[in-house]
Amino acid sequence: MRRPTFDLDVLRTFVTGVEFNSFAKAADRLGRSTSAVSAQLKKLEEQVGTPVLTKSGRGLALTTTGETLLGHARRLLELNDGIFQTLHESQTTGTLRLGLQEDFGEHFLSDILRRFVQTYPKVSLEVRIARNAELLALVESADLDLALIWDTGYLSPYARRLGETQMHWIGARDMPLLAALDDSSLPLIMFDAPCVLRSAATQALDAAQIPWRIALTSPSVGGIWAAVAAGLGFTLRTRIGLPSHLTVVSGLPPVPSLGYVLHRNGDAPTPAAQQLAALIKTSLREQAYRFTFTK
Repeated sequence: MRRPTFDLDVLRTFVTGVEFNSFAKAADRLGRSTSAVSAQLKKLEEQVGTPVLTKSGRGLALTTTGETLLGHARRLLELNDGIFQTLHESQTTGTLRLGLQEDFGEHFLSDILRRFVQTYPKVSLEVRIARNAELLALVESADLDLALIWDTGYLSPYARRLGETQMHWIGARDMPLLAALDDSSLPLIMFDAPCVLRSAATQALDAAQIPWRIALTSPSVGGIWAAVAAGLGFTLRTRIGLPSHLTVVSGLPPVPSLGYVLHRNGDAPTPAAQQLAALIKTSLREQAYRFTFTK
C-alpha cells in the first residue's frame, strides 16, 4: 500500500496559522488568498483522516490530532529548510578575512578551517597572524571581518568576550628555577612592549619584589619557545600551544587569567562570518575543557 505524502506547503500554512493564531494573517504572510488557505486546510484534514482544528468561540483550536500533527509538522519544515540552507551555503562564494593572535593561529587554525570548509567550501579565507594593536586597527579600518585577540580591556563596538584562560610561568623542563636567580634577577623572554602578558609578568614580579631583567625579546611565539627551551630565561604565557619540552614553573608569583575577545567590523555579519565565529567559540570551548583535565 502506497503511503500518502504530506504537502510541505500545506503544513507550512497550518503551522503559520497556528503560530499567528489567525489563518487570515497566515494567508497574508504567505501571500495566499483566504480561500486558498481554506482549501489547503481541507486537503490536510482529508490526508490525516480526521479534523485537526475545531471551533472555539469565534476562533479555532487544535484538536488532539492537530496538536500531535503540529509538532511533527514543525520538525519536517525545519528539516526541509535546513537542507535548502545547507545547499545554499555550499554554493556561497566570496572572501572572509580573519585575524588571529599567533597563539590562536598556531593552535586552533587548522581545526577551525577544516570545520568551516565543510559548510562553505567556496568561500576563500584570508588569515592574518599579528599582535593585538595591529589586529584591532585592521578591524576598525574594515580590513578584517573578524579578529580573535587577547583581552586588553578595550572593546570595539561589536566585540564579544568569549572566555578566559590561565596565565602560567613557563620554563625549560631541565632548568631549575634557582639557577636562573643566581645573578639575583629573573631573566624574562618576552614580546616587545606593549604586550599584555609582558605587563602582567613585570607587574606580578614587582609586586612580589622579585628583581627581573629582559633577557631576550622575540616578535614570534616560536622564538619565545625556542629561547626558553635553550635555557635563556622564563616567560609568561598560557597553555595554548605549549610545547611538550617546556613546562609550567612553580614558585613564582601568582598571575591572573587572561581573557580572549572576538572583534568584528560591523553589526550585520554575513552567514559565513557568523558560522566562522561560532566555530571559533566552539574550538576555544573544547580546548578550555581539555586544559581543565590535563593540568
